[in-house]
Order: sequence, then C-alpha cells, then structure tokens
Amino acid sequence: MKKGSEYVHGYSPREAERLFDQAQTLTGLLHHDTRYPAGSRVLEAGCGVGAQTVTLAAGSPEASFTCIDCSEVSLTEAEARIQKTGHRNVVFQKADIFNLPFPPASFDHVFVCFVLEHLADPAGALESLKNVLKPGGTITVIEGDHGSAYFHPDSMYARTAIDCLVTLQKEAGGNALVGRELYPLLNGSGFSHVCVSPRMVYVDASRPSLVEGFTRLTFTAMVEGVREAALSKGMMTGPDWDRGIADLYRTCEPDGVFCYTFFKAVGVRK
Repeated sequence: MKKGSEYVHGYSPREAERLFDQAQTLTGLLHHDTRYPAGSRVLEAGCGVGAQTVTLAAGSPEASFTCIDCSEVSLTEAEARIQKTGHRNVVFQKADIFNLPFPPASFDHVFVCFVLEHLADPAGALESLKNVLKPGGTITVIEGDHGSAYFHPDSMYARTAIDCLVTLQKEAGGNALVGRELYPLLNGSGFSHVCVSPRMVYVDASRPSLVEGFTRLTFTAMVEGVREAALSKGMMTGPDWDRGIADLYRTCEPDGVFCYTFFKAVGVRK
C-alpha cells in the first residue's frame, strides 16, 4: 500500500494464517449476501493472501475476478491458495490502489475488505476505485472497528492492549476505527445509494466455533501480534500487557462473552 500507509500486522506466516482463520470464521456473517451475476467483471482491491478471494470465487462461480495487491509475497500465497481450490475464475495482478493499471469503467463491481483501515488516504483510494467502475456498478466495502469490542469479564488491561493496537495503526497511517466512517467516506467519494449494515459478532460458550475461530484465533491473536511494538514504545509494561492478553483469552472461558462489530457498505457509481 502507498501514501504513507503501513500494514501494522506484518506479513509473517502466522499473520497469513490468522487472516485465513478470520475469513473462514466470518464467511456466513460477512458474505452470505455477496453475490455477483454471471459474466460480471469484479475487481478485488487489496486481496492480500486470498483469504476473502476463495469465498468470492466460490460464491460467484460465473463471475470473473481480478485480484490486486501491492505485495508479491501475498499474491504468490493467494494464487497458490486459489489453485488448491480448483477455482478458475480468478486472476492475480500486482498493482497499487492509487495508481490502477486499468482503463476507466473496466469493472462491473469492486470489492474491498479490510483494506481502508490500513490506508492514510481512504477517500483517495475510493476515488481511484470509482474511476475503474462502470456507471451503475457497485462497490462493496467491509471494515471492522476496534472501538466496538466489548467483553465480559471486563478488563482495563485488555482494553488498554486494544488501544495500543489502535494507536499503532494510526501511527502507521491507518485507522482501526474506520468501520464507523464508511457511510460518510462513500458518500463523500461520490457514490450513491450508500447502504451500511452492521454485522455484530457475538460470542459465548454456546458458540464454540466462534470462541475458537474469532475470539481466540482472530481478534486476540491480532492484538497479541503487536506486543513487541507496544512494549518498545513504552505503551504498556510487559506484565500489564501479558495480563491484558490473558484477560482477552479469559473471555473464551465458559462464563466469558465477546462482542465485535463489522460494517459492510454498498454504494453505486453514478
């Protein structure tokens, strides 16, 4: 990604695994209504390791997907993942969202998931993507909002650890709270008929797949991944950080509860 942004979570194999765990866990919640008609040309911008690509290709087998990312490492992994699934409706290309190598009005639809949060200029990215979208075509944007996380038992240490991630992402040029801004962002970028739907993940012991797949392997693993950066900047002491992470894992116990809200926005190019 360009324009002063940095992927705060890094590009380690563990991060790639976390992204795939997240995608698999949230497929029903985020993608049950993501479908594209036969013959549609769809641009997935910022496909990363292909965690969302697999779901897109399976859900719309007669649409064709062009999936771009700025990381060759991620693209290589994404292509290998798609090849394993046997889907033949996807091509990958290295490209920068702010300097797209496509003529205007090249695509019927654009899909962007967990990308704007890492950009210093999300409005600029939306303007660039709008340019390659046909009039009447749609853009779908999905983002989280770390400020929406709440849990039981509550913990000052856990909330401070989450705040560390929010601050680090801001320092890297991103915005971990961007989910709440999707409506004004899309409206301000000139899209019409913008509709935002909140998708809340509610987790308790009666939903063991979400306890493991979301609370443990997705959210807490994401926060845990910035430990070194948070401690090196003196944002928390080592013992306090470890207690915060332990308290997040504590919400996975039989009496624990964890909630988080994603936001899915759809707009139309005028």
